[in-house]
This record gives sequence, structure tokens and C-alpha cells, in this order.
Amino acid sequence: MRMGEGVEWGLHCCLALAWLQDEAPIPTGRLAELFELPPVYLKKRLQDLVRAGILTSVPGVKGGFRLAKAPEQITLLEVVAAIEGRDEAFRCTEIRRQGAGAEEPPTAFAKPCGVVIAMRRAELAWRRELAAQTVADLMREAAPSAPGRFRRHYARLTT
Repeated sequence: MRMGEGVEWGLHCCLALAWLQDEAPIPTGRLAELFELPPVYLKKRLQDLVRAGILTSVPGVKGGFRLAKAPEQITLLEVVAAIEGRDEAFRCTEIRRQGAGAEEPPTAFAKPCGVVIAMRRAELAWRRELAAQTVADLMREAAPSAPGRFRRHYARLTT
């Protein structure tokens, strides 16, 4: 499975909003400038996060985005699901029943396919790991200079 760049953008925007929470709401244009991203596409990803309850959108001239809940309450899985959707990565189409398998009686397929079992087990582990990590964890693991760098860069953008 390959995740789109929107997941990376969403996670970095959540980090920036957490570090700039005293400045919030942050306009889309400012977030786009912080990361040199296209504002129109970024806004779509941010709206995905609003629909998922991760961000709040504040309308108006002084509007923008802010975290809807504390960084400790936002899991990486929530961000991934908001942007990529909740569908399973692996979709079994039962190809084992085609070709040579087409000659087998239906009882030959009473047990689940080993491929499906292995893929679902791997995906469950992946989802469990993402669910166990929060934006606050990312903040703790970031370089010590990251919060100050964001604040300085944001201050330059707003003056």
C-alpha cells in the first residue's frame, strides 16, 4: 500500500498547529507557505481533517485552522484514515477459485485463504502501531529546535 502525500502534509500540519496553538487559527495560505505546498490542494486535505474531527475550521478574515483536540488525543491512524479512507489496503478477489481452482468443488474453499489471513494480520499490526502513536508523540520525537523554527518562520510570514 502506498499512502499519498496528503498524509504527510496532514501530519505535518497537525504538528505545526500544535506548536503554533497560541497563534491559532492559522490560515490555509500560511500553512501552505510554511511547507511551500499548493494551498488549494492543502485545503482539501485540511477539510478532510475537519470532517474527521481532528481540526476545527474558523471562518472569516481572521479564520483558519486549529486542532480540535489535544495532540495526545490525535492518533496517526485517525489522520491516515481521514485522508486515505478507512478501507482495507488488501482486497481479496478469491482468484484461487479461478483457473485450476474453478474445477474444485466449493467445499475446497471452506477455509479462508492463507494470503488473506497473512495480509489482514499485517494490516492489523500496521493499524495497531499507528493507533498507538499520537501527534504528541511526534512532538516529543521531533528535533528540539522544531517548535522554535516553526514559530520564527511563522512570525516572519505574518509581519
